[in-house]
Amino acid sequence: MDTKIRLLEQLYDRFNARDIDGVLASLTDDVAWANGMEGGHVHGPEAIRAYWTHQWSVIDPRVEPVGFHRRDGDTIRVDVRQIVHDLKGTLLADAVVGHVFRFRGGKVARFDIEDA
Repeated sequence: MDTKIRLLEQLYDRFNARDIDGVLASLTDDVAWANGMEGGHVHGPEAIRAYWTHQWSVIDPRVEPVGFHRRDGDTIRVDVRQIVHDLKGTLLADAVVGHVFRFRGGKVARFDIEDA
């Protein structure tokens, strides 16, 4: 299997386990990460840490990859089933969305969200 796809599978596993440091280890120092709650991007590992810490204080998201599609040597789109509950367990969303990862030097340098 492709090493970038393996890295992304591990990234999703670590995100779902709330292992922020495990995910951040796979990102470049200047990573641009889509802010799915407010729009735009957050930049750098510490901004991502703050974004997720806030996100997880208001919702409980889970993401399950269902397909990987190479766009070119440094870009992979992942179709993911995104399941979001509020903190009381009420289902807020269950949909397939596209996550696009751009790599540099074997790490994720940019993350964007696309419609399925």
